[in-house]
Amino acid sequence: MASRKIAKVKNTVRKAAKAVRKQATAARKKVAQVKKAVPARAKKLKKLVKAATEPTKSAATGELKLPALHESTTSTGLRVIAAERGPLPLVSVRLVMRAGGVWDPQGKDGLADFTARLLRRGTKHMDADGISEAIEFVGASLYAGVNEDVLSVYLTTPAEHFSAMLDVLGQVMREPTFPEKEVVDARERALAQFANDLDDPSSIADRAFTRTIWGDHPYGRDLGGNKRTVSTFTRDDVVRFHAECMGPRISLLTVVGAIDPATVAAEAERAFAGWTGGPDADPMLPRKQEPLAKAGTVLLVDKPDQTQSQVRLGGPGFWLGHEDYFPATAMNIALGGGFTSRLMNEIRVNRGLTYGVSSYFDTMSAGGIFALSTFTKTASTREIIDVALKEIHGVRDGGLKPRELKDAQSYLAGLYPLRTETNESVASVIGDMRMHGLGDDWVEKFRDRLRAVTPKDVAAAAKKYAFADRPVIVVLGKASEVKPLLEGLGPITVVPASDYE
Repeated sequence: MASRKIAKVKNTVRKAAKAVRKQATAARKKVAQVKKAVPARAKKLKKLVKAATEPTKSAATGELKLPALHESTTSTGLRVIAAERGPLPLVSVRLVMRAGGVWDPQGKDGLADFTARLLRRGTKHMDADGISEAIEFVGASLYAGVNEDVLSVYLTTPAEHFSAMLDVLGQVMREPTFPEKEVVDARERALAQFANDLDDPSSIADRAFTRTIWGDHPYGRDLGGNKRTVSTFTRDDVVRFHAECMGPRISLLTVVGAIDPATVAAEAERAFAGWTGGPDADPMLPRKQEPLAKAGTVLLVDKPDQTQSQVRLGGPGFWLGHEDYFPATAMNIALGGGFTSRLMNEIRVNRGLTYGVSSYFDTMSAGGIFALSTFTKTASTREIIDVALKEIHGVRDGGLKPRELKDAQSYLAGLYPLRTETNESVASVIGDMRMHGLGDDWVEKFRDRLRAVTPKDVAAAAKKYAFADRPVIVVLGKASEVKPLLEGLGPITVVPASDYE
């Protein structure tokens, strides 16, 4: 699944993954040292390391298997899932709650993201430097970020320091102090970043596309906020969001690694004792599939210094866990989700209109979209739109060839085991399964469900999602030259790029 999540969240995940790889490398070095001293034992350890870093499979069926899940609930209402997985002495923790961008207060777009980034800037017992020193001293990592639905905190630590690091996480969640100076500094950094983003046409186009395609829906809000909203943020706003929107009763703590589940339950009770606040039950948006309010319209974002056009096309999609997920995903891989897709072949290989084009389904808890993203030189703006629409309509009207479907299924089936390759990825997929109601057999049955998709299933999904109605079109470029090229695509609205600072 592709996504339009903002760069800040992507960077958070990349940093967490980098920390995991660094710690895994250190563990492998330890195995190498043992190999020199005790060859027989090293050979055994090497097999264990290989088993820990490869997807777990059933020998009889070849199905992916998650470790056994051990569940408990703390006295404060925090749900805990522990999955013992060795032998590398690493533990990955993911704390998730429904406190993402859709729950930003009215007129305070970006507050959830802003609050998440301030969590580790001080607690009642440690300042920001103290938190960083405690984490770095043991080789751990701690990051927080949000998407539209969920606020997540990621912790990775050597197993021997699990208790101490869970205590740090507990402090960060229970009693962050949000010092005034840290709030001011974070606000100034965010405002400076918005100004810098005006020099990134892709970011501006993505922001304009999000607002346009979602309209008044909460998913249309700026996940990281904007100049107008962030400039109003105060410490009181952050404290209020933490108290009202974040709490144990809507949170799930997932712990995966070389640690006993009973220990996890006991340590979670200790580390999160006294945590209060937040809703009593998960807040939820209603799930709806409706036509887009601005379907068939064109938004032209004027950036006069541009010699290229950023192009975005979009239509309705579906929510995460929808029954159409597997046929629609297979369709998209063949259409525009892979390097050998129809869109890539026709637009890049055959016509040389761009270096990159992709289509994707962006799925959230309550809804989703189907979209295309690309760029091209100004003069070929209309051509690339026309060719993209032709290819998308071709799949809508004719489905996929049997070979295309088989290739897409093989590609996805081979790629999916990466979701269970590391402790961090296992912790994340468990959190996703529970937060979005995917079912505990999601991983185990994923490839079977994918392979069960038929050409008829794909054809039905294509007729629903491959722009059955006229799409929303967003183009960022030099309006004086681009606007004449867009005539006939729908009513055109021209706005300055500065509207998206």
